[in-house]
Amino acid sequence: MKKLVMFGALALSMLSLTAVADDAKPIRIGIEAGYPPFSMKTPDGKLTGFDVDIGDALCEQMKVKCTWVEQQFDGLIPALKVNKIDAILSSMTITEDRKKNVDFTIKYYHTPARFVMKQGTDVKDPLTELKGKKVGVLRASTHDRFATEVLQPAGITLVRYGSQQEANLDMVSGRLDAMLADSVNLDDGFLKTDAGKGFAFVGPTYEDAKYFGGGAGIAVRKGDKELADKFNTAITEIRANGKYKQVQDKYFDFDVYGH
Repeated sequence: MKKLVMFGALALSMLSLTAVADDAKPIRIGIEAGYPPFSMKTPDGKLTGFDVDIGDALCEQMKVKCTWVEQQFDGLIPALKVNKIDAILSSMTITEDRKKNVDFTIKYYHTPARFVMKQGTDVKDPLTELKGKKVGVLRASTHDRFATEVLQPAGITLVRYGSQQEANLDMVSGRLDAMLADSVNLDDGFLKTDAGKGFAFVGPTYEDAKYFGGGAGIAVRKGDKELADKFNTAITEIRANGKYKQVQDKYFDFDVYGH
């Protein structure tokens, strides 16, 4: 199909090169599909969630064709660097460490991290009270970095997962004592589900910019300023025209964009 489109474009000089490029090479957006309510699958296997709807809205605003490419979270940046995808829109927090490998857009949402444990667990300071306990984190996430640099030295055992859903399953089965992840993901994707009954948040929220950055942004290859600028403009525009709020209100009853 792509070859036919390109052949037709060569034969018909009336078609612009830009139009051909857009049609022949859609923007490939990488996503990890097990992070509700940001990314997940419907029973029939269709991608859905806040990240997906925001991505679709941004592509519509930019008037470009986009395709979603599923990948485990820790494989997203490597896939971007070897040109398997063109962007990452998967609740990836903007951090200085990641900026060494990719460029980011402005944020498109910002929420804090929290711990979840069995309901009734009296833990006010997880950093000192979870010594010797097993804590699950999403591999290569900001929570993983925080846990590696702060929790492990405090004597806490880390268990890393390829998806948040895997961590949730181990929490329910008793193989974990606690989980550390995005508070909205834990609330909507676990605590409010049947599997999350009997579990609750413990301790404070965590928003240290050193570890948790400046919100979630869209990652592009280093130096791809053109694509980053297009996304930045589209983010600003859907925030202004009401489309962002329309998507937000589908999933949340608060301002997920943050301060």
